[in-house]
This record gives sequence, structure tokens and C-alpha cells, in this order.
Amino acid sequence: MRHRDPKRTLYVIAYDIPNNKRRTKVHKALSGMGEWTQYSLFECYLTEKELLQLRHRLEPLLDPETDSVRFYPLCATCASKVDTVGSEKPREKKTIIL
Repeated sequence: MRHRDPKRTLYVIAYDIPNNKRRTKVHKALSGMGEWTQYSLFECYLTEKELLQLRHRLEPLLDPETDSVRFYPLCATCASKVDTVGSEKPREKKTIIL
């Protein structure tokens, strides 16, 4: 998923959530916004508005005492230099009905 829309920024979103139920809810919220690339990491191309909406959607799902979600913005140059070593990325199973 590579977007060249100048209004969108690539965000690497990493989360550390010890509670399975909350972690699953956060995973589902992020699934609609980007690509799942590691077990607790998503890559999302977002506009500023989408970033604010996502943060607002995640807040009630988190326990601020134990949970952490980090948003790392990457410029276009940095995003083009991302390299993966090792196993293939995780993938959500998708069913397409025509």
C-alpha cells in the first residue's frame, strides 16, 4: 500500500497492550486504517483529519496506566527507504465477494 497523495503521511503505529481484549479492539480499529505489518504494528497513510479521528477512536479503548500506542510519522523519503529483513509480513485474511 503505497500512496503518493501529498496530503497523506505514512505513520508507523506501534502498540503495547497487555490485555488481550483491549489489544484485539485496538487491532480491529487499526485494521480499517492501514496495513498490518508486524504483530503489534501497522503502517497507515493518513491525512491530518484521519489521524485525529483515529486517535479519538483509540482513546476509549486504552487503559492509560498500562497501554501504549505510538505514532511515528515518516516523510516520503524515509518511507521509500523502509526495508524488511526476515519473514514475510503478517496478513489479514480477506474474502472478496463479487
